[in-house]
Amino acid sequence: MEYNDLIRTRESIRDYDPERPVSSDTLEKILEAGRIAPSACNYQPWEFLVIHSPEMLEKVRACYHRQWFKDAPHLLVVLGLKDKAWVRSYDRYNSIETDLAIVMTHLILAAENEGVGTCWIEAYDPAILAKALGLKENQVVFGITPLGYPREGFVKKGNKIRKKLEEIVRYL
Repeated sequence: MEYNDLIRTRESIRDYDPERPVSSDTLEKILEAGRIAPSACNYQPWEFLVIHSPEMLEKVRACYHRQWFKDAPHLLVVLGLKDKAWVRSYDRYNSIETDLAIVMTHLILAAENEGVGTCWIEAYDPAILAKALGLKENQVVFGITPLGYPREGFVKKGNKIRKKLEEIVRYL
């Protein structure tokens, strides 16, 4: 798909077909897009967890109570390794959130390009998720997205409401 069409038509999907898993080849293409994402000083302070076993899906799904989240055949958790991210010497700014926002965007756009639905989720219960995943102290969850195909008959809304360029751009 042409890039501008991809970014204009991508939508968060909240209606997944639980009977249609994403192939390992397609998952690999999506994960590869994340792997090659840029990061400050190329430190790549992230890990991707693909949740697909029934046991782990049940544990992880407990962190967010929406049926469409429970219907997705896979969940992708993006972890940040805060101690592995670049830190600016002047003020100790840690680049972890910027790096992870970039990688998460790569992942969701790659999924869209493959016809796989996503929905970037931040409203999960972090304590439940950390326990389910057995996270280490240096691992922080940045975001979760279901990975799956929209249910048959699903129609995108196509009504993105965005501010006009004149409202958000200044030329100096």
